Amino acid sequence: MSETNRRKFLAAAGAGAAAGVVGITAGPAFAGGPARSSTAAKETVVAYVEDHQGSTVTLLVGEREVVVHDRDLVTRILNAAGGE
Repeated sequence: MSETNRRKFLAAAGAGAAAGVVGITAGPAFAGGPARSSTAAKETVVAYVEDHQGSTVTLLVGEREVVVHDRDLVTRILNAAGGE
């Protein structure tokens, strides 16, 4: 994701609200799950699902971008955010 695209994404209407809803809703859903590893992120993480039918999640972690291909993760994020 280029800096221009990242700025557009962060400036898009509802981006902050969507991230907040996922964080609030997903918290209880993942409670009692596996413990965080010692290498887990220690800074703000934003998950971006561009295609709701795909299996790719782009994670914006501080200044880094991590692309994960995990259909189950996409489904859990969409469900937590109220998607279908």
